[in-house]
Amino acid sequence: MANHTARLYAVALALVVFFVGWAAIAAQPWAPTAAADPRLQALNVRAALLKQRAAFISQVTALRAKQPAAAAASPAVRVVNLPPLTVTRTS
Repeated sequence: MANHTARLYAVALALVVFFVGWAAIAAQPWAPTAAADPRLQALNVRAALLKQRAAFISQVTALRAKQPAAAAASPAVRVVNLPPLTVTRTS
């Protein structure tokens, strides 16, 4: 191959074939589907549990919003004077 342009095209084609092959192998089309992955199944179970909890929390907040304001009022504040916790004595 005395023609440098042909050599350049051959190298470029070889690189393209190499990287396309690399991408095809990295995709692992022969691997089992992701549905069989136990981590994915556990993640789906956790998502369903979080959806149930979110629905329950929205129900509770809706019920609390319907309660009268007097029942939801905070209790009165009590001020208590206590003796100091540290005692200093001189000898």
